[in-house]
Amino acid sequence: MTAAERRAQAKVEFDAYMEACPTSRLMAVLGNKWTTMLLNRLAENGTMRHAELARAVPGVSTKMLTQSLRGLERDGLVTRHVTPAVPVQVDYTLTVLGESLIPIVATVREWADRHMPDMDAARTRYDAGQAGLAPPAPARSLG
Repeated sequence: MTAAERRAQAKVEFDAYMEACPTSRLMAVLGNKWTTMLLNRLAENGTMRHAELARAVPGVSTKMLTQSLRGLERDGLVTRHVTPAVPVQVDYTLTVLGESLIPIVATVREWADRHMPDMDAARTRYDAGQAGLAPPAPARSLG
């Protein structure tokens, strides 16, 4: 087997591993632009109608809101209840599984609030170094 064939085989094996990896699969769900916002809104407010969620998450289009909610429903994180009326009322609620994810999302949000300024500063230093400029002062200590 040639080196190129070994690399190609290793890539296939790695891709299969990543597809099956629970952490990678969860991060793909949480990495969706609207997932954490929707989970947080439902955690804060309980059951919400589609229109209420649309107002609570500024910037999301109707199409993306619907797709994101369908994905969350498919993943078992949200339940959808349709009340036949004119117009039809559609309510969304976190499932027990969805509720169990909220502390993890909250921890990630807290980490981001605390450390994103440090990451931004590190990026600025890195970019300045790549451009051959004098690097800015180091970021504050995490102490």
